[in-house]
Amino acid sequence: MKVAFTTSDGTHINTHFGVAKEIDVYEVTKDGFEFVETLVFEGDLEEAAHEDKITPKMEAIADCKILYVKAIGKPAGNKLIKQGMTIVRAQEYDTVPDILHVLVKSLNGDAPPMLRKALLQ
Repeated sequence: MKVAFTTSDGTHINTHFGVAKEIDVYEVTKDGFEFVETLVFEGDLEEAAHEDKITPKMEAIADCKILYVKAIGKPAGNKLIKQGMTIVRAQEYDTVPDILHVLVKSLNGDAPPMLRKALLQ
C-alpha cells in the first residue's frame, strides 16, 4: 500500500496539507518499505483563498491509502476521506521512519484500531 507524508525535511511530519510544498510517498508491504517519490507543488500555497492548490495534491496522492499530516483543513480532509483515504494527524514527536516501521508491523497483524480499516481495504 502507498502512504503519503506532508514533510519539509523527509523525516518529520511538519507541514499542513494545504501549504505543503512536498509530500513524500512510500510503498509499504509486510516485508518492509521503500521510498517511491517526493511530490513537489509550486505556487503561492500560503494564499488561503486559493482553493485550486488542493486539487492537484488530492489527485497526486489518490492512490495512497493513508495520509499523515501535521494538520489538514476540514473540506480537504472530508474529500479525501470520501475517496477512501485514512488521514492521520501526526504527533510532534512522530517521524516518518518510525511510522513506516509501525506500518510494516501492522501489516503483519499487529495493527492499532485506527489503522485496521485502512489496512483491510
